[in-house]
Amino acid sequence: MAIETINISLPGALKRKVEEAVAEDGYGNTSEFFRELARDYLRSREDRRLGTLLLEGLESGDATPLTKEDLAEVRRRGIERIRETRE
Repeated sequence: MAIETINISLPGALKRKVEEAVAEDGYGNTSEFFRELARDYLRSREDRRLGTLLLEGLESGDATPLTKEDLAEVRRRGIERIRETRE
């Protein structure tokens, strides 16, 4: 996995707090701190999106039996998404 750089600017007081957290919480450096922060945020964002989708599904009406055609469509869409991510 290639590592890329993002530069951020922080007010002095916030920078000192981050440096304190890095030292006290066992991070090797500030990059590790911000990587974990980003991963946690993105995971939380995905969880919120999943919750929204689950509610939409529950509120969309009565359930219907899953057919072979439904499964074929799910498979087709899954394959399509995989292909899109490889492009």
